[in-house]
Amino acid sequence: MTELFVYGTLKTGGSNHSHLSGQSCIGNVNTVPGYTLVGLTGYPGLVACEEDRAGVSGELWLIDDACLVRLDLLEGTAEGLYRRAPIALAGKFASHAVETYHYLGSTTGRRRLGNLWVE
Repeated sequence: MTELFVYGTLKTGGSNHSHLSGQSCIGNVNTVPGYTLVGLTGYPGLVACEEDRAGVSGELWLIDDACLVRLDLLEGTAEGLYRRAPIALAGKFASHAVETYHYLGSTTGRRRLGNLWVE
């Protein structure tokens, strides 16, 4: 099992939330400062941002291995669109080792969305 931080279309109510069917939501969480969301085409990408002081808001999920394989396909990890890697959380989950999808594409010309994605 993997604890996965989701911040975009996988969140509750998001267009890809059905991919988390059968998994367990732990709750709403925030990353530590140093990250922001950029607008892509209908979805966000999480990137490092030294200027950020708020972190990114999202949900923490407990994901089984089969679901994680499906999510890696959805997120394009094999194509280099995203990389699943650790991220630090703030608050009561600060000591947890969790993963998330980090956007790997260019952010040139991309609008910064700040710390919250709303579809």
